[in-house]
Amino acid sequence: MLVRDTFTTAFVKNLIVVLVWLTLSYINSTLVATFFKHQTFYEDPRYILFIHMVINDGIQLTVTITLFVLSYIFYKINVSFCCFFILMAVFTTRNTPVNLASMAIERYIAICEPLRHNQICTVRRTYIVIGLIWFICAAPDITDLFVTLATESLSFFHESVFCLRQNVFKDPVLAYKRLAFDIIYFSCVFLILLFTYLKILFAARALSTERASAQKARNTILLHGAQLAMCMLSYISPSVEIILHIIFPGKILEIRFANYLIVYILPRFLSPIIYGVRDTKFRKYLKMHVLRGRCSKAAQQKVDAVTNDM
Repeated sequence: MLVRDTFTTAFVKNLIVVLVWLTLSYINSTLVATFFKHQTFYEDPRYILFIHMVINDGIQLTVTITLFVLSYIFYKINVSFCCFFILMAVFTTRNTPVNLASMAIERYIAICEPLRHNQICTVRRTYIVIGLIWFICAAPDITDLFVTLATESLSFFHESVFCLRQNVFKDPVLAYKRLAFDIIYFSCVFLILLFTYLKILFAARALSTERASAQKARNTILLHGAQLAMCMLSYISPSVEIILHIIFPGKILEIRFANYLIVYILPRFLSPIIYGVRDTKFRKYLKMHVLRGRCSKAAQQKVDAVTNDM
């Protein structure tokens, strides 16, 4: 039996996610504007990788919230559009942990190989790494589309479905392939974070002069680990949903909404906290950007007031 929210409940849920999207979009756009207005950032591989993650998270959030809202407005959408939304959501979701691994490696080189850091971590190589991130994260799931094109008739892509991955990419083999790639991705990222954390930990103990810097890098990688753990929630959430549905049989819609907020929305707050607030250098320029914007607005209001009085 189809279970649907009442109009009031649906309106409140959509209002919440749209307000969250607007809030995070404002925060992320402020971070991006701060980055591009100061040359010191876009010449630093560390911040280039960071802003790539912010933009990636913004795309992921926009796509998932668009799907959420469309599911309430239309319920079913065209399969072709659904394929596009699903693939973009999957690409950007996969990008996050791989980007975290790249950032951890950059911190490891900066602390453990400081004399070679400028030679290894160049701006050009950083953009190549970003291109590789998109390639290795997109390639496995692009094959899902090719398999679907080969196994489904063209008329299927003109049908309307409730936009879920399993409703579009139906071949059972694809589910096993996705599971295998997910295990490989997250195992590799986990091992990279563990390796870089231990290396920086040992470096902090050995180098008394750079201990504060090493400790800060170590704490950053710990936060990357927490962010990775939150990324992994999307892979255990279906099982958790089933368990909660058994415990609370009449609350399936509430469970799904809470799961959506925790798994797909909450992790997006971490990137601004890790760098936008916690990083001393970025925080200084972020404050300058925000204060300059407020001063410009106040000055413009004074000019408008004087103009109106004339």
